[in-house]
Amino acid sequence: MEVYVARQPIFDRRQKVVAYELLYRTSEENYNPEKDGNLATSEVISSSFLNIGLDRLTRRKKAFINFTRELLREETALLLPRELVAIEITENVEADQEMVSVCEKINRAGYTLVLDDFNMTSKCMSLLDIVEIVKVDYQQTGAEERSEIVNFLQKKKKKLVAEKVETVHEYGEAMSAGYDYFQGFFFCEPSIIIGKEIPSTKIQNLRLLQEIYKPEMDFDQVENLIKQDPSLSYKLLRFINSVAFPLRFPIRSIRQAMALLGQKEMIKWVSLVALRNFGFDKPDELIVTAVSRGKFCELMAGATNLEDRSADLFLTGLFSLLDTFLDQSMESILAELPLGDEIKAALLGEPGDFRHILDMVLLYEKGSWDKAFEIAAKKYNLDEVEIMSYYLESLELADMAWK
Repeated sequence: MEVYVARQPIFDRRQKVVAYELLYRTSEENYNPEKDGNLATSEVISSSFLNIGLDRLTRRKKAFINFTRELLREETALLLPRELVAIEITENVEADQEMVSVCEKINRAGYTLVLDDFNMTSKCMSLLDIVEIVKVDYQQTGAEERSEIVNFLQKKKKKLVAEKVETVHEYGEAMSAGYDYFQGFFFCEPSIIIGKEIPSTKIQNLRLLQEIYKPEMDFDQVENLIKQDPSLSYKLLRFINSVAFPLRFPIRSIRQAMALLGQKEMIKWVSLVALRNFGFDKPDELIVTAVSRGKFCELMAGATNLEDRSADLFLTGLFSLLDTFLDQSMESILAELPLGDEIKAALLGEPGDFRHILDMVLLYEKGSWDKAFEIAAKKYNLDEVEIMSYYLESLELADMAWK
């Protein structure tokens, strides 16, 4: 059975990523749920550690991995490095004396134990003295029950994860309730604030983006805009004098650097740096996600006879979170940027090759692998292994670009 590993970030209260849950495909219907869970977890462990490499998946942060009753009984967890993994006990594990003994042994060995999908009728109550972290499913519990759970677990001094937090409202509610960690798609949703202005530093970067996307770039104007931002000037000169450009002599002027890069590479570099500046008050993971989307779309260009549009596809993925970065609607942002029609159409959700490629990485991020593979097969005659390799490569490239 092929297993396609993805990751979902877990944030702390400062919106910094502290861990990733490794997700796996379990849609094969010829297995019963428990057997499928055992096999899938075994395969995700094998793929993550042996085939892919855990560093590629988790950026050296701890990996949360689901464990079924059978895998706990077999003490599979003890084969893994305790500093790299957290053992997540699935909600259907009944905490009888055997399970309590097994979990106590794993805990004594120094592993972090996590209880998944906790509620007040959980079968795992007797494990609460052993586990360090407890996850609460925001979609499966009501507000009243969540309040009861928080009061109960905080008295026991447990770290709490609000899981499947899908909206900014739910995130705010979980923050107020006192949760320690958060998991879900909330960070990709822009908060709607009527009349909110874009800060001046972001306006400066937006003006720079507007200038570089003009059909006839005015190099004098671009140079002036860069010079007005000391940080941007420093970053450009540092980039051009880095090991990426084995120059015989140092570059000391903005115009020299621009000429050496050329227009296409200037567009990519300015877009990336501007996005980082947009995200100074956003979670780091948001920037990593945007860059990985751009890299995925760029890699897909060569596989879909769109190689000559790779730069445009890169920007499509990179800018897919602009509304979240700027807390503005995508429509209003795109009205100010002279991007190509295909990029704008894709970012607004209109069908076409650019949107199909963007949809693949969006579906992959959410764990909807079957739908992503369906687009790949029907539209571009690509198989699952190819799409997985592009996705993993995009994660690795994005992590490198963010360092």
